[in-house]
Amino acid sequence: MKFGDEYNAAADLLDRNAGAERAGHTAFIDNAGAYSYQDLRDRCHRFAHVLGDLGVELEQRVALCLTDTIDLPTCFLGAITAGVVPIPISTRLTAADYLYILADSRARALVISAALYPQIAPHLPALPALRHVIISGPPDQALPAGADQHPHLDALMAAHSGPAEVAPTRRDDACFWLYTSGTTGRPKGVIHAHSHLVATAELYAGPTLGLSGDDVVFSAAKLFFAYGLGNALTFPMSVGATAVLLEGPPTPAAVSEILRRHRPTVFYGVPTLFGMLLANEELLPSREQLSLRICTSAGEALPPALLERWRARTGVDVLDGLGSTEGLHIFITNRVGEIRPGSSGRVVPGYDARLVDDDGEPVATGELGHLEVAGPSTALMYWNRRETSQETFRGRWMRTGDRYRQDSDGYYYYGGRADDMLKVGGIWVSPFEVESALLEHPSVLACAVVGARDDDQLIKPKAFVVLSPDQGSLDDGRGEDLAKDLANELIEFARERLASYKRPRWVEFCTELPTTATGKIQRYKLRG
Repeated sequence: MKFGDEYNAAADLLDRNAGAERAGHTAFIDNAGAYSYQDLRDRCHRFAHVLGDLGVELEQRVALCLTDTIDLPTCFLGAITAGVVPIPISTRLTAADYLYILADSRARALVISAALYPQIAPHLPALPALRHVIISGPPDQALPAGADQHPHLDALMAAHSGPAEVAPTRRDDACFWLYTSGTTGRPKGVIHAHSHLVATAELYAGPTLGLSGDDVVFSAAKLFFAYGLGNALTFPMSVGATAVLLEGPPTPAAVSEILRRHRPTVFYGVPTLFGMLLANEELLPSREQLSLRICTSAGEALPPALLERWRARTGVDVLDGLGSTEGLHIFITNRVGEIRPGSSGRVVPGYDARLVDDDGEPVATGELGHLEVAGPSTALMYWNRRETSQETFRGRWMRTGDRYRQDSDGYYYYGGRADDMLKVGGIWVSPFEVESALLEHPSVLACAVVGARDDDQLIKPKAFVVLSPDQGSLDDGRGEDLAKDLANELIEFARERLASYKRPRWVEFCTELPTTATGKIQRYKLRG
C-alpha cells in the first residue's frame, strides 16, 4: 500500500469507481431503491458542499446517527471528502448514551434519522458545540415533534451540483471516529486515519474473500460498527461490488428475505444471527434459492456446532475471525479450505500478533496469553483518554483485551476476556452498566453480572442478585413462581433502562456475592 503526501480516503474509494466501466454499476441497494457509483459520487460531493455552507470546517466533527440507507455512505464519504471527521453512532443506544457521545466528541453537526430524533431532542440545549441538526429520511414522511424545525438532508443537497473541492488531507490525518464501550461502560472515541480504510480492504477483503466487482454483499452488522463499515462500504467500494443495506434490525425474517430476493454472494454475520436463522428453518431459503459462495463471522467466537449446522444446511462455509474497533476490521481469520472449527484462525498477512504474560513476556505455545496485534489499521488513540490509550496502544502493538492460546500450526483459540467485559451479539457490554441499572430497583441490595452460555453456546448476560432485607427471602415458602416473577420483573426493569441487548437473560438469586478482602466482587467465581 503506497500513499502520496496528500491522500483522502473518500476520494480514493470514489475515484476507483469513477471510470466508464464502473460509474453505472450499482453501488448500494436500500429499501428505497438502487444507486449507481455515479449517483453515490454525486451525493457525496453535494453533502461536502452542504458542510461548507454550514461552516463546518476541516477536522471538525459531524455525528451520523443514521439507519442503514444510502444517506449513511453519502454523509460518511461526503464528510471525509471535505476533510470533516464523521462519527457513525449506533442507532441502538439510550438517550443518555447519545448525550454523552455528542458532548464528548464536541460534534459541530449531527445528521440523524427522523425516527431517532426524539432520543436526542430533549438534550439539544445541553450541547453548546452542536450548531446544526439535519434530519434524514424520505422527504414525505411524517416527522416527530420538533424535527420540522431542522433542515432536511435531501433539501440541503438538492441545492448543490457539481464536484466539491477535495480536502488536502494526508494518510495519517484523523479521518473518522468510531465509539466503543470501555470497562466502566463509558463509550470511548476511537480515532482512525485516512490510510486505515483501504488497508483493511487490501489485506483482508481481497486475499481472504476474493472479493470482486461481480459480488453482491450483505452485512447483518450495521455500518456504524467497524465490522459492518468494512463489510458493506470499504470492501465493496474497493473493487466496485454491490452492497445491500437493511434499514431495520437484522431479524431472521428480514435477513432471509434479503438472501432470497437479492441473492448476495457474500454474507457477513455474527454467531447469534447464524443460530437464529438455523432456528427458523421455515424462513431460511433453500440451497437452490441461495447464491452464497462464502460467509464470515466475527464479534464473538463461533461455536463449532453452529459452523457445522450452517454448512450442512446451506452448503456454505463460515470464515470465523477476530477484529476490533481499534483494529478496524479482522486481523486473525480462518481461510477457505483451511477452517479449523473452534479457532479464530491465523494472522492476516500484513498484521503481526503475539501472546504475552502479565509482565509482557512471550508465552509458550499452547498457553494462554494477552493478545497483542500490530498492523496498518491500528487506531491512533482514544479521544481524551490518555491513560487508557497508553494501556491499549503500546508502541506498534495494540492490546486487544482478549486472552488467546496458539497451537503449533499458528491457529488462535479464544480463552476469554482479560477483563470482565462481555461480548453479546458482537457488541461489548459492561457488567458494571447492567449492575448499575439493576441496583436502581428497590428489591436489589447487591448484584453481579457475568457471561453465561445459551443453548447455542453463545454468551449472554446473567445476573446474580442479593435481595434487599425489605424484600425478604424467596425461601420462606413463597415458591418458585414468585422467584420467576421477580426475575422477569428485574429483566424488564433493566430493559427499560438499557439498550435491549444489554439486559440480563437470566436472574439467579443468592444470599451473598463472593468478594475479595477489599470488597471487590469475584465474578470469576460466578461463571461456573
